[in-house]
Amino acid sequence: MNVPEAAAPARSAAPVPFGWAGLTPAAGAAVMATGILSVGLHLAGHEVVSLVALVLAGALWVVLAVHFTGRLLRARAEWSAQAHTPPALTAVAATTVLGTRLALLGWHGLAQALLALATVLWAVLLISVLRHLTHRMSGAVFLVCVATQGLAVLAATEALAGSGEWLARAALVLVGLALLLYADALRRFDVRQVLTGAGDQWLAGGALAISALAAAALAASPLWRGDLHDVLRALTLALLTLDLAWYVVLLAAEALRPRPAYDVRRWATVFPLGMSAAASLAASNATGIRWLSTLGQTLLWIAVTAWLLTLAGALRAYGPAGRRVPRR
Repeated sequence: MNVPEAAAPARSAAPVPFGWAGLTPAAGAAVMATGILSVGLHLAGHEVVSLVALVLAGALWVVLAVHFTGRLLRARAEWSAQAHTPPALTAVAATTVLGTRLALLGWHGLAQALLALATVLWAVLLISVLRHLTHRMSGAVFLVCVATQGLAVLAATEALAGSGEWLARAALVLVGLALLLYADALRRFDVRQVLTGAGDQWLAGGALAISALAAAALAASPLWRGDLHDVLRALTLALLTLDLAWYVVLLAAEALRPRPAYDVRRWATVFPLGMSAAASLAASNATGIRWLSTLGQTLLWIAVTAWLLTLAGALRAYGPAGRRVPRR
């Protein structure tokens, strides 16, 4: 996650304890990344590892929720400044990803509570963020789409579980709105970030991946028949194709301009990798195209590897022996 566009933290040579001092809303991407790996592992049939990832995601969600609630109470001006920036929307996306995995586990009461919470956060934060968008922004700008599609995925998942057809209809509206937000984010995105970004440039593709996942969840619903079902199926495949195109471009850019140093925004790289895997697996189920399942399994293990490497980088940077110097 980025620090606020206009005000980055001052440099400091002092050690920073992991997970607390200097923490920005970008850390929410770690929950997003871990949660979507849990979803992908579940879709691939690796239930035990999926549950481990779910526990980690849930624990980190609680830690971050406590931390940022405390910041709201103790440093309201700082909290408000960060709430105007796109990274604040990781709170919405992380909550919906966690809720989606709980819904797949059958914990529908808790999933619906998280859906309600995410909806309130989305309504408050999205308006604030949209009012402060500029041009030549980092990849975090795509969180306006990611957060909205996160609501659509969770609502569609709950609708499939029998929680109400109105949720599926709401999800359909959210998918359309999110695609409009993606178009606006794309025109604001600084394309130079593809070569210079610290990690969140991958959200340019990740936003399309979660859009494909939302469309796949809707396509799997028996509510839609005839032409609308065909449109949703075609939309799923089109969005997944665009996501994979971004995947190739961004991977090539990483090879051309390696950026091995750890940055908290690297969690916003892991999330799109995991989301591409989950979207491929869900698209295979929704469309009956079997080779997408094989692709999804391959992408899943790439995402798991990226998660482990990013975790190792975080532990080196923030662990007892590490010193973290925030960027200006």
